[in-house]
Amino acid sequence: MELRSVLRHRLATQRVTGPPLPTAADVVRLLTCVQAQEREHACFSLAVRSRSTAWEQVRAELDSGAFVRTHILRPTWHFVAAEDLRWVQDLTSPRVERALTIQLTRSSLDERHVGRALEILAEALGGRNFLTRKEIGARFAAVGLPSSGQDLANLVMVGELRGLVCGGPIRGVQHTYALVDEVVAPAPARTREEALAELARRFFGGHGPASIADFTRWASLTVTDASAALGEVGDRLERVDVDGVAHWYDPALVPEQRAAPAPFRAHLFPTYDEAVLTYPAVTFPPPEGTQPPASGQWSATVVVDDVRVGTWKRTVGRNAVTVESRLLRTLDDERRGLVDTAAERLGHFHGLPVRHVSGQT
Repeated sequence: MELRSVLRHRLATQRVTGPPLPTAADVVRLLTCVQAQEREHACFSLAVRSRSTAWEQVRAELDSGAFVRTHILRPTWHFVAAEDLRWVQDLTSPRVERALTIQLTRSSLDERHVGRALEILAEALGGRNFLTRKEIGARFAAVGLPSSGQDLANLVMVGELRGLVCGGPIRGVQHTYALVDEVVAPAPARTREEALAELARRFFGGHGPASIADFTRWASLTVTDASAALGEVGDRLERVDVDGVAHWYDPALVPEQRAAPAPFRAHLFPTYDEAVLTYPAVTFPPPEGTQPPASGQWSATVVVDDVRVGTWKRTVGRNAVTVESRLLRTLDDERRGLVDTAAERLGHFHGLPVRHVSGQT
């Protein structure tokens, strides 16, 4: 399969160009886990793929518990559907926690401290008493546990990885924590083999065409486990080769292209968007004969016609959203206009007018 076909296939499957899904939670279910340490950027990723096109709509779904924000899959924040939290956490957390234990040991924290922290979390959050990390830190300080910084974050993360706590409703601009048992319904247990197979099926269904290396990195699995999981579901997937590397996708989940006069051609992909982050090897190329746009603080990606043409960042003010982009100087006026249109979509998400300031790289 040619690179451009692969890229268009992924955008359709992830519903960036395919028909939008009814809700933001449906997008999370399709992708299984959506990286979300930049919370509002991640919510915009869901909005461009669903009919929940505004921040307040996506936030309402998150606050309702249809999907939650927690440390899962890898040692960073992700969105995950409530019904998927327990089995994905059971499958992937032990490997993540082993790495986290090293950090705790460096701070002279051991299982006794972890156990006490989990006790405090269970007591403090009981009865749907949603608390911010700062408020949890005050509870920890009262019993001599770390009350701020990375040590506090790591202790709470252990609670997430062990399935005790997860993200709760947003309070102002702060995220809160909740007890999983109070906000997530019980779910049937899966064997490890069943969970591995399901994770592979869901990954290649929502992210395909993708390689085994993509799956291994995304799920933080060993190559052995990832290969075994693919072996269990491979007969339900279609294989294509991309530059000599095998990629798989689920043909049953590839939607027809939207019936609009023309598909969206320009995209302001948010920081850590699944369409960009998931594929370090086979991804959107820069125009032929040019260097990839520099990242740094300009880490969010601008794509036009399947080509990476720049980077962008945004500042949400009281009365407007300022979008600053750095675009290749070779980009023509037509494509610059398409980027303007993509910026307007971000303004709609925030319910504010957009001021687009475009520089060159």
